[in-house]
Amino acid sequence: MKRILFAASECVPFMKTGGLADVVGALPKMLDKNEFDVRVIMPSYTCIPWEYRSKFKYVHHFYMDMGKLNFSPHVGIMTYEYDGITYYFVDNEDYFKTDKPYCSTLYDIERFIFFSKAVLAIMPVIDFKPDIIHCHDWQTGMIPVFLRTLYKDNPFYWGTKTVMTIHNLKFQGIWDIKTFKKFTNLPDNIFTPDKLEYKKDANMLKGGLVYADYITTVSNTYAYEIQTPQYGEGLDGLLRARHLQLRGILNGIDYGIYNPETDKEIYANYSVKNFKAKKAENKRRLQEELGLPQDEGKFMIGIISRLTDQKGLDLVNRVIEQICDPNTQFVVIGTGEPRYENLFKHFQWKYPDRVSANIFFSEQRAHRLYAAADAMLVPSRFEPCGLTQLISLRYGTLPIVRETGGLKDTVVPYNEFENYGNGFSFAKYDSYDMLNVINYAKTVYFTRNENWLEIVKRAMKSDFSWNSSANQYAGMYKWLCNK
Repeated sequence: MKRILFAASECVPFMKTGGLADVVGALPKMLDKNEFDVRVIMPSYTCIPWEYRSKFKYVHHFYMDMGKLNFSPHVGIMTYEYDGITYYFVDNEDYFKTDKPYCSTLYDIERFIFFSKAVLAIMPVIDFKPDIIHCHDWQTGMIPVFLRTLYKDNPFYWGTKTVMTIHNLKFQGIWDIKTFKKFTNLPDNIFTPDKLEYKKDANMLKGGLVYADYITTVSNTYAYEIQTPQYGEGLDGLLRARHLQLRGILNGIDYGIYNPETDKEIYANYSVKNFKAKKAENKRRLQEELGLPQDEGKFMIGIISRLTDQKGLDLVNRVIEQICDPNTQFVVIGTGEPRYENLFKHFQWKYPDRVSANIFFSEQRAHRLYAAADAMLVPSRFEPCGLTQLISLRYGTLPIVRETGGLKDTVVPYNEFENYGNGFSFAKYDSYDMLNVINYAKTVYFTRNENWLEIVKRAMKSDFSWNSSANQYAGMYKWLCNK
């Protein structure tokens, strides 16, 4: 049996700020338990909900050196079994007593250097020798570095391989080399341009990408894009050099959670057989909840997103007046940059019968919008994978996306001549290209509704569950173990 350790800064249901947590929570459950013993390790944040923390069991504790710091931080090991998976939590109140998982950059770098080293120190204590340590994003980037430097002569780890998964290349864990040396006590030859040095600073993610045995990212297109200067965030040269050890594996979604037939958060459950009437009912009920005119004939378009430039909201800003025509209702759920929060608040004030600005995040309201909307707008500047479009497809809400990353890999643009496709897309990062596609979607909805319903059926029949992705990861693990 292959032993796989997932190391990550967050994981559903304990802590979530983005799609990383969904992956780390879902993928271990999907791997064959007869072939893989998969366990997960993450920080024991005090902000993990008490319903879980109260069930954590103490395993052991010890004190560990931390670079050149003049103290040895406490490393507590807690454990909890959930949904058949064993989770370990690294306990240290100096680093993880917090009301949110991420704080200032310098503090986070120190905390996650500690976490990375603690992960390797804990495994011999609990006698779990991983065949593969699967590291997720920059917060775990020092694990492959420590494994190949400080732990290279430790027999316990002989044969252990590492996989580094990039969920978002934009975030890398960068600080000055002097500070890194203080926290790690690594020698000078580690901080060179071919290893951790990055523009005269040190870079945790770069370290992970240099030292990992294999690199994955969360869609095929993003794996290609990050090897180009436009999307490579300064690491495109390294990724091109390692292209033979780099691949994209598309994320899935949990079809148990996102299932319109059983979803308890929505007003009316439905399937591909009866979606027309039931989606109309969900729309009317959500319109009532939001204070919008109850009219199932309106074209309801949604945005569920962090309100940032990366998500393409500068494009929306330029043409929002044209999007919000009298036949359209525009519903936004999310928080982010004040200028975008204020943009949607302003248009809700200007057009209270057309725009609903929900400047907060509610899981229940998000589910209801997935079930009620006709289309979901995802015009991202870049998108490693994206979950919004996958959930939308599942609920028969047609995605309108920009062709980048996982959006390009999952949304097949509607072709009216050959009658295929499960959504709508545009290629150029341009507000008027986006507006033209939105208007085209409206035209199909209002004038060729039978065609629209056929697209919805194809969308709902698309399979983006974890099954295919889990099989690809399983194949990769077995191949790596046998190398």
